[in-house]
Amino acid sequence: MKQKLTEAEKEIMEILWEQKTAFMKDILEVYQEPKPASTTVATLLKRMQTKNLVGYKTFGNSREYFPKVDKETYFNQEMNSMIDRFFNSSVSQFASFFASNKKLSQSQLKDLRDIIDHQIKE
Repeated sequence: MKQKLTEAEKEIMEILWEQKTAFMKDILEVYQEPKPASTTVATLLKRMQTKNLVGYKTFGNSREYFPKVDKETYFNQEMNSMIDRFFNSSVSQFASFFASNKKLSQSQLKDLRDIIDHQIKE
């Protein structure tokens, strides 16, 4: 799965990840103002189906949409892609950049060290 969501598609996907399944009216109902036109949402859903990220079941004239990839899987793929593109696939370079540019507190740095220590012990 190497398909990337646009920002507009990501908004819809967030709704589907939270609700698990949703009809068009459900998606529009929870959309933040200003709400897009239903035709816009339909176009985005169609693109997401083409990318194999969203599926649907038909109930009469309505479609119930569902995510075909879970949020964690998508996030992991996005993070790995970013590390590959910007840090030459080096997690060490990414961690160094993140730690030095994010201005982390001593407490946050300790939490990161604890996470890494835990992973090393496994």
